[in-house]
Amino acid sequence: MPPQPTSRAAYRVLLTLAALTVVVAGLRASADVLLPLLLAVFLAILAAPPTLWLERRRLPAPLAVAIVILGVVVGLAGFLALLVQSLAAFREAAPAYQARLQAQLADLEALLSGWGIEISVEEMLGVVEPGSILGLVSSMLGGLVAAAVNTSLVVLLLVFILLEAAGFPRKLRAALDDPEADLSRYAAAMTDIQRYLGIKTVVSLATGLAIFLWTLALGLDVPVLWGLTAFLFNYIPNVGSILAAVPALLVALVQLGPGSMLATGAGYLVVNTVFGNIVEPQLMGRSLGLSPLVVFLSLVLWGWIWGPVGMLLSVPLTMVVKIALERSADLRWIAVLLGPAPGPDGDASTSMIARIVHAARRTDHRPR
Repeated sequence: MPPQPTSRAAYRVLLTLAALTVVVAGLRASADVLLPLLLAVFLAILAAPPTLWLERRRLPAPLAVAIVILGVVVGLAGFLALLVQSLAAFREAAPAYQARLQAQLADLEALLSGWGIEISVEEMLGVVEPGSILGLVSSMLGGLVAAAVNTSLVVLLLVFILLEAAGFPRKLRAALDDPEADLSRYAAAMTDIQRYLGIKTVVSLATGLAIFLWTLALGLDVPVLWGLTAFLFNYIPNVGSILAAVPALLVALVQLGPGSMLATGAGYLVVNTVFGNIVEPQLMGRSLGLSPLVVFLSLVLWGWIWGPVGMLLSVPLTMVVKIALERSADLRWIAVLLGPAPGPDGDASTSMIARIVHAARRTDHRPR
């Protein structure tokens, strides 16, 4: 008796889930190899436009790559130096935070005792202490520092990727066995990713600079650390600004008191509202082609697989997965679910990626 259509569908779903489980397990197990490669790939996406621009100005490819690589190395080295120095200064200030926190909690204990609420300083210290603040900051930044320590491998991979960038279209046409293949859909998808990473980097730099200036004006310790944290975690969608604000708020409470904590929180709220809810959406438009729920779930998934680096790269990685799914007739429905809802007229082509899919479908159905 031949299998029923429902049985075949269930079998296909189970097979897909099993394959997905194997893939995810492999991704987690190969993090040490894949993370430097992924960092190099996404750095190359950002570095490719200036490299190609220099080549169009008739600079030899090796010289253009060398100039761009020098800028990348200087930027990474300066960033890591500031980050390590700021973390060291924060660790040195931790004992002072401990003493101030004990004094503040003693005053709180006396106040609560007058209201008939009995609670000890030791119990409150077990809930909130500078050590927990340091642990929070270190856990958020430690994975990023560990990934960046392997800078030599990342830079080496970046060099080879940039050297291959100019000739990659010819190699792709050869792989497709079509010298006249139209690669505009791939170019447009790459432009989407470059646009996202470029805009996100500019907005993150502006956010980090604003937070640095605000915490510096308030007199908060190590303002460079809070600026760098805001810059990094602005790449994390939805919850990144909250994660960046928590340690700064706790330090403001311990160092300067509740009033300064409220002022610090107000600064974070204004900065993230302006840049995250006004400036960034205006620049981005609707070019991502991902629903808000998918963005949040991708943050959780990639963060679980690869930690902080996975969280930072969650949106670009999900965009790449969506583009790959759009090229498969059997899995294209998953790409539709990953995207935003269609407009009122049922037209799903509200983003550049969706328009690329429609163009691909028209191409696939042309008479041979």
